Amino acid sequence: MSIAAAHAHQFFRDVGKSGMVWTIRDDAGFPTSTNPSGETSMPFWSSRKRAQTIVDTVAAYRGFAPHQLTLSDFIERWLPGLEKDGLRVGINWSGARATGYDYAPFEVRRFLEGDLE
Repeated sequence: MSIAAAHAHQFFRDVGKSGMVWTIRDDAGFPTSTNPSGETSMPFWSSRKRAQTIVDTVAAYRGFAPHQLTLSDFIERWLPGLEKDGLRVGINWSGARATGYDYAPFEVRRFLEGDLE
């Protein structure tokens, strides 16, 4: 299993237990990033610590702050909004360039609802 796969697996496990999802924001709002394939994603993490680590170590995200969402709000409001906007969901991005897996919102919902049943 790759590091990105391990981080993605941990995301679904952690948020299923904690009931919380984390993203980051600044005064302008929430960041997105476009991958080499042209897909745009919004990043989310399974803990405040993971989100803060990216803010502290990745220059592009300096000035952002962790922002907490309840899991139910993430599933009921954020995932449909991301789908409507044509965005993917970045899961537990890590490392010096904040990279990892990006999923379609419906895939994230399916994984989370499977964990919650």
